[in-house]
Amino acid sequence: MSQNSSHPPRALKVKLKKARGRTPSQQRWLQRQLNDPYVLRARREGWRSRAAFKLLELDDKFRFLEPGQRIVDLGAAPGGWSQVAARKIGIVDESGAEREKARGKIVGIDLLPIEPMPGAEFIEMDFLDDDAPARLVALLGGPADVVMSDMAANATGHKKTDHLRIMGLAETGAEFARSVLAQGGTYIAKVLRGGTEGALLADLKRDFANVRHFKPPSSRSDSAELFVIAMGYRGEDRVAAEQGDAG
Repeated sequence: MSQNSSHPPRALKVKLKKARGRTPSQQRWLQRQLNDPYVLRARREGWRSRAAFKLLELDDKFRFLEPGQRIVDLGAAPGGWSQVAARKIGIVDESGAEREKARGKIVGIDLLPIEPMPGAEFIEMDFLDDDAPARLVALLGGPADVVMSDMAANATGHKKTDHLRIMGLAETGAEFARSVLAQGGTYIAKVLRGGTEGALLADLKRDFANVRHFKPPSSRSDSAELFVIAMGYRGEDRVAAEQGDAG
């Protein structure tokens, strides 16, 4: 499968043949899916979702996925990001088959069931559960090198509400990341532009050496979607420094 993240060529538009029983919003969504080149390319290349291209493009830009890493995928369903990560860190080969004696570990967590795949382990639970951090670290065999999140709350159609809901997910994801990341680790999360994303960036800069935001080419042009990339987790170093200042 190609991992080239350039824009795919345009295809002729496909029109819905039957709209009976569908709401206008459902019709618009289906029409967009039928004509989305990344949806078509994901099917052709065997990715579980078009979101796979976003992670490919994020890693092309920031190079945070490396062989042998331990990775947590928050809100992992249907598994597209775990699928990309398994290949990037060398757990599976180009065909998607698991390599013998592969190093690294991926654990995906979601409230929804996820179809099993080579190279990743999925658990059905809420990452906000009190025992979730300890359970995930145990499954990984140690602290995580990367915590990544493509989570999004169900859209309401009200921009401010949708922005605040997804920012809440990104903020709680960041708190979770702090509890499981190894020093030097990376946190990636989806956000929406809307006015409060700056506060999240400022908060992450306290704990991470390098904090950026980026809109991958495969993110729809009419979407307010961005991704926050926080690299170089300071971990206990920052806590020790703050305690020293307080003393």
